[in-house]
Amino acid sequence: MKYLLDVSTVVACLWQNHVFHDRARQWLPGQDLAVCPITELGFLRVSVAAHGADLPHAREMLQSFLDKYHPAFVPCDMRALEGRKATVGGKTTDFYLASLAEKNGMRWATLDEQIKHPAAFVVPA
Repeated sequence: MKYLLDVSTVVACLWQNHVFHDRARQWLPGQDLAVCPITELGFLRVSVAAHGADLPHAREMLQSFLDKYHPAFVPCDMRALEGRKATVGGKTTDFYLASLAEKNGMRWATLDEQIKHPAAFVVPA
């Protein structure tokens, strides 16, 4: 199975101070992974906004991740209103990513244990 990574999964893997760092790092090796522009942009945004990285450092971290895991690249080729409807406004990006994974025959690998989407796969603890 190929897994489209959630932003939180990549953030957790690369930031050692993330509460789920060990969980993400233990699960990722050997998995068939994919990323999309939202995954990559989200990682950069969170790294700068929440982890205090400057943008060049965040970009280097992302490039190292891509070089190490060689995830497939999935274009965001769905409109925002396609796919399954989010239950609340705060879950629109999550549902978009899960629907994108579903459209491409993948699962969406997330750390969000509350998400209710059939394509969601919660990274195990």
